[in-house]
Amino acid sequence: MAPTLAETPEGISGQGFFATSMEKAVGLARKNSLWPLPFATSCCGIEFMATMGAHYDLARFGSERLSFSPRQSDLLMVMGTVAKKMGPVLREVYIQMAEPKWVIAVGACASSGGIFDTYSVLQGIDRIIPVDVYVPGCPPRPEQIIDGIIKIQELVGNESLRRRNSKEYQDLMDQYNIE
Repeated sequence: MAPTLAETPEGISGQGFFATSMEKAVGLARKNSLWPLPFATSCCGIEFMATMGAHYDLARFGSERLSFSPRQSDLLMVMGTVAKKMGPVLREVYIQMAEPKWVIAVGACASSGGIFDTYSVLQGIDRIIPVDVYVPGCPPRPEQIIDGIIKIQELVGNESLRRRNSKEYQDLMDQYNIE
């Protein structure tokens, strides 16, 4: 039997056909075709560059095409120290992204401000935008970044198509003052 490229969702299979729910099929397509937007400001960005290199090859996970336009990406990867002056820019990038969208905070600085407990550094990007996955480390190794991508893929693959229209999601956006 030939190896499969993607895990088959639950469904009914037979000779020459496979039937599953629309939600499972869309989840499978979404999770294996994420278009990340790297928002790299410091050393975590260098580790991300290593992750995209031939040795670690993030393209194996469906994230080959980096997008530097928020309107063409669905995964925002914030890596490194975010100054408070940069906060409104990061928030605007998030708002410009089309739904559905997901966020990974890579490294200690993006997650919690890191070692920079100063007036000028944002103490975690979750103060201005919602975060789906946190990748710890200072800086995190490429293996940790890949683990974060895999966690996002699990989240994307299992997300309901109607979640973004739910009251809980709207309450989360209201909490961040995002319309």
